[in-house]
Amino acid sequence: MTKKFEFLFDVGAPNAYLVHKILPEFCAAHDADAVYQPVLLGKIFKATGNRAPMLRYADAPAKLAYEQLEFMRFIRKHHIDAFRMNPHFPVNSQLAMRVICAAQGCSDFAPIIDLMMRSMWEEGLDLAQPQIVEELLSENKLDGRHYVACTENDAIKARLIEQTEAAIARGVFGVPAFFAGEELFWGKERLSQVAEALA
Repeated sequence: MTKKFEFLFDVGAPNAYLVHKILPEFCAAHDADAVYQPVLLGKIFKATGNRAPMLRYADAPAKLAYEQLEFMRFIRKHHIDAFRMNPHFPVNSQLAMRVICAAQGCSDFAPIIDLMMRSMWEEGLDLAQPQIVEELLSENKLDGRHYVACTENDAIKARLIEQTEAAIARGVFGVPAFFAGEELFWGKERLSQVAEALA
């Protein structure tokens, strides 16, 4: 029987992109399905007092350098050759995440997530710009006008906020985060622990 676990993500987080790239192989290896849960990392940071590594370790340059070393080791280990640091980083991901929320429950959900991830971390697009997002979706045979319009829909805005607040209530303080049942795991390096929990 296929097991399920939750993957909480924000396309604005490069580590979430790295996890997204290796999840198909991970899921196949462990007979598991990843249930993608979109959240807003900025809101999580604000609510929990957490910060991005470049800010958190600003006064500890050796620690920041080591974080970057581990990041590159992960990329090399998993042959994620297409990764490029987005020149607009940090990008406000709210628009992209609302688009993803608008697609939840329909067949466009997975393709839109993958498109947003690749556009952010391989093509370096500024996904905070509605025109760019609309054109990107339309060029990929998705209804760009519809999805960008949905980002102003109160129900879509509320869904993303509710999912983010629910994650915070469960102890999430950053992404990528995972739940196997109700057990929380944080960070791409914890996937081996997720595998143990699923087993």
